[in-house]
Amino acid sequence: MRRTPVSGHLESPRIRRVGASAVTLAAAMALAACGTSGPSGSSAGSSAKGLTMWALNDQTILKESVDAYNKDHPDAKITLRLFANDDYKQKLRVAFGANQAPDIFFSWGGGALDDYVKAGKVDTLTQAEAGTDRYTPSVMQSATFDGKVYGVPANGLAPVVLYYNKKVLADAGVQPPKTYDDLLAAVKTLKGKGVTPLSLAANSKWPTLMYLEYLLDRQGGSDVFSKIASGDAAGWKDASVTKANQDLQDLAKAGAFGDNASSVTYDQGASTALLYTGKAAMEVMGTWEYANIAKAAPDFLKKGDLGYTAFPSLSGGAGDPKSIVGNPSNFLSLNSSTKNRSAALTYLKDYVLDGSQVDAYLAAGSVPPVKGLESKLAAVKSSSDKQWLTFVYDLVQNAPGFQLSWDQALPSDQADPLLTNTDKSFLRQISPAEFGTNMSKAGS
Repeated sequence: MRRTPVSGHLESPRIRRVGASAVTLAAAMALAACGTSGPSGSSAGSSAKGLTMWALNDQTILKESVDAYNKDHPDAKITLRLFANDDYKQKLRVAFGANQAPDIFFSWGGGALDDYVKAGKVDTLTQAEAGTDRYTPSVMQSATFDGKVYGVPANGLAPVVLYYNKKVLADAGVQPPKTYDDLLAAVKTLKGKGVTPLSLAANSKWPTLMYLEYLLDRQGGSDVFSKIASGDAAGWKDASVTKANQDLQDLAKAGAFGDNASSVTYDQGASTALLYTGKAAMEVMGTWEYANIAKAAPDFLKKGDLGYTAFPSLSGGAGDPKSIVGNPSNFLSLNSSTKNRSAALTYLKDYVLDGSQVDAYLAAGSVPPVKGLESKLAAVKSSSDKQWLTFVYDLVQNAPGFQLSWDQALPSDQADPLLTNTDKSFLRQISPAEFGTNMSKAGS
């Protein structure tokens, strides 16, 4: 996980981009029926005293909320188990199948959480019980199904934004693009100057998906993907999905991503370095990139050369240009089989993203998804951090919709085909229409 020396740490891209597991919820149930005992040494499942909770091992600020609860409840503490990112989803599925799941569990929301909801494994949370009205409405969409809430946000916001190198743009006589036409024009100019217009770690696939997510949202509006996520696989054949893929292919064909994007991976920081070294002018990436840049190139920030803005609007598109995509937050949900519901609700309402947690996230350079942060943002001492945090906060507060990344919003068995077909579309190995056809088959 990447850390920032400026103000702590941001949520890792690996947290929100865990790969799809080959083990579905139904398969986990079948394994349990055959005698699977769940994770080795598990302390999961409701106990007579205290609560059990599972999360990821780099959720350090979240852990502090557990420590605070345990200090106030020494006779009925939360037993917290922390897991490595890559195998967490599979362990959780197996634990639910073996009836050894924890009272409270960490998730990404979206399709993966809805799988458990449909299986009757997750309890609903009302406003009175969990204080859900204090959270940003667009964020809560990822944990709300059929009008009922099944999770509370547990960490910071991570929308995807457009970063740019101010000096590179200025030297090329290019303004930060506000519209898609501006972006196309900037690509042409920058390419002519010998600069890679957009840094992209296409080898990792999920960074490429960010373009499709935004292009579809701008082109067709949020309803197109909402129908797909609700189970309407035919929605992949919508004309706006085809157009979004055509736009992506046109960008690649125009040289927007340079000649070597498919050889660049994200985890080693190569795509980030292209931006701050001036070899690339712009980059579309989640808000965690600010922390990565702060750590790798603090002087770049100090000089004020980093710029950021919302993804460009699309003329004639049906989507709202204020809508955003990315990772609204991660969530904590309640096992419907818990014997400690009252204690769990006390923790979720009074200790998760309370005042001290909000302060800790802001100090770490991450904006928590709660309302009314204006006064706290105004008190941030670092002008660059204040500007960044305020930008992220305003972006989310003003967004009519916050689309969860598709590879998390969809059921897990569709995530791998999605990334594979996104890559094929980017490489122009399939036509824009074939992308929709292939995904429609994967979702059927």
